[in-house]
Amino acid sequence: MLLNEHNSKRLFHASGVPVPEGEAVFPENIEQFAPSFAPPWFLKAQVLTGGRGKAGGIQRVDQAEMFCSTAQSLLAMHIKGQAVPFLRVEPGVQISREFYLSFTVARARGALVLSAGRQGGVEIESLGEENLLVQDIPLPGGLADRHIRAAFFHLGLEKQHYPEFAALLQALYASVRTNGLLLAEVNPLVLTDQGHFLALDGKVEIDDNVVELQPELESYHTPAHAAPEENLARKAGLSFVKLDGFVGLMVNGAGLAMATMDLLNFSNLPAANFLDLGGGADQKRMETAFELLFCDSSVRLIFINLYGGILSCEKVALAMRGALNGKAPQKPIVARLSGNSASQGLQILQDLKLKDLHLATEMDEAITTLNSLRPTNAPASPFEAPRIALQSTTLARSIQPEEAETFPFDANSPVLVQGITGCEGRLHTQLMQRYGTNVVAGVTPFKGGQEILGVPVYSSVHQAARAHRIQVSVIFVPPRMAAEAILEAADAGIPWVVCITEGIPQQDMLAVLTRLQGSRTRLIGPNTPGLLIPGKFKAGILPVDPFTAGNVAVLSRSGTLTYEVAARLSAAGLGQSLCVGIGGDPFIGTTFTDLFARLRRHEATRSIVVLGEIGGQAEERLAEYVSQTAFPKPVVAFIAGRTAPPGRRLGHAGAILEQHGSTEGKIETMRGAGFTVCPDLDGIAEAVQRTIEP
Repeated sequence: MLLNEHNSKRLFHASGVPVPEGEAVFPENIEQFAPSFAPPWFLKAQVLTGGRGKAGGIQRVDQAEMFCSTAQSLLAMHIKGQAVPFLRVEPGVQISREFYLSFTVARARGALVLSAGRQGGVEIESLGEENLLVQDIPLPGGLADRHIRAAFFHLGLEKQHYPEFAALLQALYASVRTNGLLLAEVNPLVLTDQGHFLALDGKVEIDDNVVELQPELESYHTPAHAAPEENLARKAGLSFVKLDGFVGLMVNGAGLAMATMDLLNFSNLPAANFLDLGGGADQKRMETAFELLFCDSSVRLIFINLYGGILSCEKVALAMRGALNGKAPQKPIVARLSGNSASQGLQILQDLKLKDLHLATEMDEAITTLNSLRPTNAPASPFEAPRIALQSTTLARSIQPEEAETFPFDANSPVLVQGITGCEGRLHTQLMQRYGTNVVAGVTPFKGGQEILGVPVYSSVHQAARAHRIQVSVIFVPPRMAAEAILEAADAGIPWVVCITEGIPQQDMLAVLTRLQGSRTRLIGPNTPGLLIPGKFKAGILPVDPFTAGNVAVLSRSGTLTYEVAARLSAAGLGQSLCVGIGGDPFIGTTFTDLFARLRRHEATRSIVVLGEIGGQAEERLAEYVSQTAFPKPVVAFIAGRTAPPGRRLGHAGAILEQHGSTEGKIETMRGAGFTVCPDLDGIAEAVQRTIEP
C-alpha cells in the first residue's frame, strides 16, 4: 500500500520521526480554509508518483489572498496522469543542509537496506553513486550503532548533531519494523538553521500482507487515488488493476491471469483489467466481479478463464449461476472452464441457456469466439505479438545420468503436517494420504494427544521429531505464525520444509532466510502449491489430475500455471518427472537455480519447463547458472505478465514489474542461455517434444 506524502508524514509523526507542521486541504473547504500557522505557506499536491516538484505540484504562497487561487490551480492539475485529490499545506522552513535517507526492503539484494545521501532533493537519482552510502541491515538482528555511525559520518555532520540524528534514525527504523514498511524514504531530510532535523518530504509503502494482519494501518489508505472499480475490489478482497483495453478479464490465480492478459493483448483483444479471483471464487466474489465488469463502460466483452486445480469448476459455475440469477449477462461473456470438474461446470452453464453466454474448453477456442464478438469500433491493441519461439542449437546436449536420485522422495518418505487440525491442513492431509503420501504426524500447539485421519497430533515439532523420523514438513499455518513455524521445523532438523501459507510479511521472510543460512533445512515456498513426483509422492496442495509420470520437470512461480501446463503436457503424451512450485513471493527459499543444481544429475529428467513471471531476477540468475555451468539438459520457458503496466502489483506479491527492470531483457537473457522461450502456453508442449526427440 503506497502512501501519499501527507499520510506518510502522519505515520512518521506517530513513530516519533520529526516532520513539519501540516494540514490537509480538500476541494470542498478551500474557500473557508485558513492555515493555523503564519505564511509563507507551501501548498503540495498529493499524488502517488514522483516528479511532483518538477511538474509544478509544489507552490509557495506568501499572502493569504493568494491561497485559494493557488490551491484551486493545484487541484486542477494532473501529474503523470494522476489527478490531485487534496493538498498538504506546510509552513516555510529555514534550511541549512539537505540530505537523503531511506530504508528499503530490496528484492535484488535480499535485505533491508539503509541508504544515506550527502545530498537530497529532486535530483537525487542523478547525483552519482558516491553520494550514497548503502548498508544492508540484517534481520532479525536489526539496526546497530555501527550502521548509525557510518551513516552519520558519511553525511559529514558535526558532533553535536549525533544524538538527534541517531534518535531520528532509530525512530524511522522502529516504524519500518512495527508497521511492516517496504519503503520509508525521507527526501529531503533537512537540517534547519536552528540545528534540528525535519523530514521535509516522505514516501512510504506498507506491505499489503502486514495491512491484512494490522487492519488499523488501513487508515493510511486514500481511496481517492484509485479508480472506483479498484476501491470496490479492494473492499471485496479481490486483486484488481484497471487497464486500457475493452475485454474484461476474470481469472483464478495470478499467474494464469497474467498469461491470459498477455494472450488477449497479443491477440488484438486488449484487456480492460486484471482480475484475479484467487482460490475463493464463491457467489459473493463472483457478484462483485460481475459488478466491476458490468459497470465499467470501457468493458465491451468479458472473458472468464478458469482452470480448476484445487478450485472446482463445478462450484465456480454454481457461483456464476447464482450471480447471474437466471438473467442474461449485461455484456457478452466467453467462459472457458478446464481442469477439475470442468465438464460438470460447463453443463451447469449450458443448461442456463442464456443469451450472450458462450462456453469453451480451451483458450484458443475462447479467443476465436471473442474475436467473432469484437465490436467494429473497438480499439486496437498497442502490443505487438511476440515472435515465435525458436529452438536454440545450444540446447542439443548429451544427458549424463547419475547413479543416485537427487530428490529423495518416494511413497515411504515420512511427512509431518504443521497446522493439521485446521480446515486446510485437514483437507490436504487427506488428499495427500489418498495419493499415497506417508503422513506420519501432525502438529498444532496445545492439540497434542489428538488423532486426525489416523495421524497422531503433537503440540510441537520437537515432540513429533522425537517420536518419528521426518523427511518433509508441510506447513498450513496462518501468516502471523508461519515464519516461526518454518524456523521451528528447521530447529528440529527437518531436511525439507514446504510452506503453503501465503500472505507472510516480507520482513518476516527476510529474517527466516537469514536464519536458514547454513542450515540443513531446504525451504520450498512460501506461497507454494508444493511439490509432486507423479505416481510417487505429493507434499502440498497440487491437484493430481493434471499430472502423469514421465521425464519432464516443471518448475514454476505460479500454482495455476503449473496445473495448466502439466495438463497440456500430459495431453501431448509428455509426462512429468517432478513438479515444484517455488512460490510467488519476493523472498523464497529454494530457487530455480537451486533446483537446477539437483536436476542436472536427476536421471528421471530429460527436459525442463520453467514457468516464470515478471519481476525479480530469478530467471536471469537461472540463465546465468545454465550458461556458466554448461547445464546439460534442454530448457523450455514461458514468462507471464509481459504486457503488465510497470510498477503495478498483479496478484501475489512477487508479480510486479519494477521500474528498473525489463521483461524483454529477461527474455533475451534466457534465450541467450539457450532456453526456448515460448510466447504463449500453446507452444510449450510442442517445444518440449522437440527437445526430447532423438
